[in-house]
Amino acid sequence: MPNQEPDAAGSPTGPARNEPPDGGSEHAAAELALGTTGVSKRTAGTVESRLASRAWWDADADDYQAEHGEFLGAEDFVWCPERLREADAGLLGDVAGKRVLEVGCGSASCSRWLARRGAEPVALDISAGMLRHARDGAAATGVEVPLVQASADLLPFAAGSFDLACSAFGGVPFVADSGAVFGEVARVLRPGGRWVFSVTHPMRWIFPDDPGPGGLTVTQPYFDRTPYLEVNGLGQATYVEHHRTLGDYVRQLAAAGLRLVDLIEPEWPKGATHTWGQWSPLRGKLFPGTAIFCCTLDEQ
Repeated sequence: MPNQEPDAAGSPTGPARNEPPDGGSEHAAAELALGTTGVSKRTAGTVESRLASRAWWDADADDYQAEHGEFLGAEDFVWCPERLREADAGLLGDVAGKRVLEVGCGSASCSRWLARRGAEPVALDISAGMLRHARDGAAATGVEVPLVQASADLLPFAAGSFDLACSAFGGVPFVADSGAVFGEVARVLRPGGRWVFSVTHPMRWIFPDDPGPGGLTVTQPYFDRTPYLEVNGLGQATYVEHHRTLGDYVRQLAAAGLRLVDLIEPEWPKGATHTWGQWSPLRGKLFPGTAIFCCTLDEQ
């Protein structure tokens, strides 16, 4: 998870940002297109966060898919860099015949996996660039799912429209108010519905986003909720990622009427040598990199 330092990292649907935004990183094309000049330690509100996320993912979509598309698969449901798959974990339960909303779908590989198993998914993302890759994935696999462009904190669906909702490192960290996301998810879920989402583990905020030894020393206060913010020459946000503590998430879920039934912290898989941004075997064997929240909307 990015912190206030220039070398930041991200997630399966967030950028792996291991170099400063100086044109020399793997995101140089997006940074150049958006005029990114550096980082700023300040807050970012709802509108600024939405605008920055839309612009960033449009600009970075091609490079992101080129780098991570093989890992994520064209038709697979991977919850996190630790390679926990829904096929093995079954966190959503039996999806056959269920209407499922994927929040922050990226290229929609998870939604296509769900469709193959008899679900009726709807894939939502704020970025037209990422949804373009979702359409390419549909053409390549022959699995079509409805695509919707919208922000995770303003869902364009009627109340009680879905049986399940999920997000694998999707929109939750990129909105200014994750409580608003949970409120919207609760609104569109039917009573008894399930909401499962994965994010960078909040404790990662305290460490530099370095997969090597430099990433083992605490440098950032866990309780500092100032977002990681990249800006252009005018000081406008070009990338925003927000930090919440575990307690913040628990309280926001409860306020939305969602009951937390499990919190999964996947261990680094034995024998895995891959690195994804700040995820690595070195860090993975010492502390968690992902938190997966499993929640239900209680019957009214």
